[in-house]
Amino acid sequence: MIGSKKLTDGALLTAIYIVLLLVAFYIPLIELIATFLLPIPFIIFASRHDWKPALVMLSVSAVLSGLFATVLSLPLTILMGIGGIMIGSAIHKGLSSYETWARGTVGFVIGIVFIFLVTQLVFDVNIVNEMDSMIDESMQISQDIMEQFGLAEQAEEQMELIDQSVAMLKNLIPVGIALIAIVMAFLSQWISYKVINRLDNKKLHFPPFRDLVFPTALVWIYFFTLIVSYFQLDRNGTLFLAVNNILVLTGLLMTIQGFSFIFYFAHQKNKSKALPIGSVILTLLFPFLLLYLVRILGIIDIGFRLRDRIVQDKK
Repeated sequence: MIGSKKLTDGALLTAIYIVLLLVAFYIPLIELIATFLLPIPFIIFASRHDWKPALVMLSVSAVLSGLFATVLSLPLTILMGIGGIMIGSAIHKGLSSYETWARGTVGFVIGIVFIFLVTQLVFDVNIVNEMDSMIDESMQISQDIMEQFGLAEQAEEQMELIDQSVAMLKNLIPVGIALIAIVMAFLSQWISYKVINRLDNKKLHFPPFRDLVFPTALVWIYFFTLIVSYFQLDRNGTLFLAVNNILVLTGLLMTIQGFSFIFYFAHQKNKSKALPIGSVILTLLFPFLLLYLVRILGIIDIGFRLRDRIVQDKK
């Protein structure tokens, strides 16, 4: 009976995935929505039957996607399948929402790296080099236009600034991959919670943002990396790239922690929701002035347990 249920679920959810994949590839206007829904069948199946049967479903889906869609759909299927299985397996094991989110993020990172490798090794296309070529062409066109209007000197100065910015962005590609994975995991998990709650009569949900607390190890990683960054590092070396990416990512996470604390403080002190929401808006409007203050607040919250002090004062 259990095996029959597993086969039925697998066949039905695989069929749903293929339909969503075809919509994502061939139907305009709603292809973006369908793309975000692609991990959901894998999440539902893995949440019911764990990761081993879900890998079988992924294998079948990969074969069918190549038959019914295009060969280009195979990397996409692997990406959505790995991310979805990681989230679904975490739900099956009863992990917390944030632990599930973290596992899903890891799954999507693995999937994105897989796509980079496939495009490089199988299709002989280097995504980074292609991006470089597109940026260089755009910069050359902009420079030519400015020179036609007699702004050659200004154009040269602007191009130098843009070159520096582009070089910095290329160094932060790993952080970009991580951020894309974080967003994809969150959206997939949030949608899947709604679907699973409806189908399986569960009560899965994300806890309030104010309850988000990252582990203390994050602060130590940030400060250790910050110390290393003060040494003279080879700008073309792997260590320099790793240090910069870790600093940006951990700094972003501690900024999120700072916002979480502001929401927690407003809730504990019975303040209006306008206070935390306004702080987020102001920080986005004046990032150079307020972003570091929020990050410092996040560091203090993690390292010195500010929330415990607020609870003690409230008692």
